[in-house]
Amino acid sequence: MKPKIDTVVHFSGLKSGKYEYDYTLDDTFFEVFQNDEIREGTVDFKVILEKKERLLLFTFTFKGKVKSTCDRCLGEIEVPVEGHETLCVKFSDTETTNDEDVVFLPESAYKIDLAQWMYEYVAVSMPMQHVHPDGECDSEMLKYISDERIETEDTAHAQAEADPRWDALKELLEK
Repeated sequence: MKPKIDTVVHFSGLKSGKYEYDYTLDDTFFEVFQNDEIREGTVDFKVILEKKERLLLFTFTFKGKVKSTCDRCLGEIEVPVEGHETLCVKFSDTETTNDEDVVFLPESAYKIDLAQWMYEYVAVSMPMQHVHPDGECDSEMLKYISDERIETEDTAHAQAEADPRWDALKELLEK
C-alpha cells in the first residue's frame, strides 16, 4: 500500500541547482507502515534537493508529534520528534558502498520516492523511552506495577528459592 501523500520527486527534467519541497505527514501516512511504535501523528518536513550532474543531495528537516504507547502504563502518549538528516543519491548500475546515507539509482531512473526515508527518520528520532510525565500515567494500570507488589513478589520468590545449606556459608561471610 502506498501513502496518500505524494512523496515522489521527479528529478529528470530539473536543472542543476536547489529545489525545496514541503510535506506534512499525517495519520494516513503512518497507517501505511503499520508499526505499533508510531500509530498516528503530524510531522512537518522541509526537504531541500540539491541537484548536481551525477548526484542528488537531499536535506531533510522535520518537526512534529507522533502517538505511541507509554512504556510505563501502556496508555497513549504524544512523543515530540525532530531532526535533520541528509541523503545522498548517486547514479550507478552497481552499488559501490555500504553507507546507509548513500543510495544508488540506476542511470535510467527519473524519480525517487522519499516516503520510506521520511518514515525511518521519524522512527529513529523517537526517544528510547516514551513515558508520561509523573502523575499523568493511567492510575489503574499503575496499581498492577506498584513497588509494593513488586517487592512482595520478589521477597516471596527469594524466600522460595533460599537453600538452607547456604545459611552456614552466609554466616561465615558476615563475620
